[in-house]
Amino acid sequence: MKEDSPAPQRRIVVLGVGNLLWADEGFGVRCVEALGEGFDVPADVAVMDGGTLGLALVPELLDATHVLLFDAVAHRGEPGSLVVARDDEVPLLMGGNKMSLHQVGVNDIFASLELLGHKPEHLTVVGIKPVQLADYGGSLTDEVRAQIPAALALGIEELRRWGVEVRTRTGGPARDVVIGAVMQDRYESGRPSPEVACRAGDERFLAIRAANESKNKTTGGDPA
Repeated sequence: MKEDSPAPQRRIVVLGVGNLLWADEGFGVRCVEALGEGFDVPADVAVMDGGTLGLALVPELLDATHVLLFDAVAHRGEPGSLVVARDDEVPLLMGGNKMSLHQVGVNDIFASLELLGHKPEHLTVVGIKPVQLADYGGSLTDEVRAQIPAALALGIEELRRWGVEVRTRTGGPARDVVIGAVMQDRYESGRPSPEVACRAGDERFLAIRAANESKNKTTGGDPA
């Protein structure tokens, strides 16, 4: 009698990507940070801050069978609204207008994995449409920040569908997901005000742009 072959080993990765310097772009990172602080998941489930690492994440996913990704995405809903995409739906969700270099990296990550002969069995994206990106160095907008609990609930529901036990933390140490320097409380408390940081851009450039826009409105020309 032929012996049954052993079941393939499962590896689950929860990944948050985004640029904390670009307001709502930091949504994915803040989601995995909140997951690590507020919930207990098995030690063999990786919870990672992918930041803007892009293709550098490929080695981390080469043996992943299940990937749960939190990110800011340009879906068709209203700004601040959530969306869930699974498996073959994901390229359609991630293939629209690119908002940053890291999002190009997300597409390239999974294309690179396929070129290397690996494709996760299950890929789920929990995404949010950003409200604000151009507040350079700014925080998440209130609308996006308020959606983090709902995004976590969607992600946890997905993990449980995959058979992962997730419990609300009632005590004990939190899982460190992001480095101390960019943990939300520390990062937010050290942020300079918009007036000091001029996060909208260089005042000299903004003055030139405003003058050009005023001129174009007067002459009916296209903005520069």
